[in-house]
Amino acid sequence: MSMGKRLSAVAAAAAVLVTAGCAQPWQQFTPGEAESTLVARLGPPREVYDLPTGGKRLMWPTQPMGEVTTAADIDASGKVLTVRQVLSANEFYKAQIGTWTKKDVLINFGRPVETSYFPLMKREVWSYRYQEDNVWYLLYNFYFDQQGVLRLTQKTPDPLHEPERDHFGMM
Repeated sequence: MSMGKRLSAVAAAAAVLVTAGCAQPWQQFTPGEAESTLVARLGPPREVYDLPTGGKRLMWPTQPMGEVTTAADIDASGKVLTVRQVLSANEFYKAQIGTWTKKDVLINFGRPVETSYFPLMKREVWSYRYQEDNVWYLLYNFYFDQQGVLRLTQKTPDPLHEPERDHFGMM
């Protein structure tokens, strides 16, 4: 076998291994399976929230350094309804300005990676690290008023993945 063909075979084998290992936890579930089966596979959840339906949401965050939070909705009888990655633009866009509260954001996305307060705006900000379109490392920010109601959302570059800059913005 020529060197070129050997390299092609090695590259193809590597691609198969990488692709096989890419199935994410939220893609490996069956609706209706027992909560205990899911927990056996993923380990104990780090966060658990009660849902208005009588069920609960289990969460496995990778924050503060990671960009993924796997969330599983479990019905009142202990059966898995859905499992998904909640730190994504499609999930963030479900947040309703003027309607959602801190509790809604917490239940939907888990604990934030960072919180801040901007006194001039009188807004508390919760930030979540995520990767958009598997390319851009961003923070998704939720701004709450003094009553805890969501007033603004914003995407910003994640400084964790930004190149170091000097005081004048130069590299």
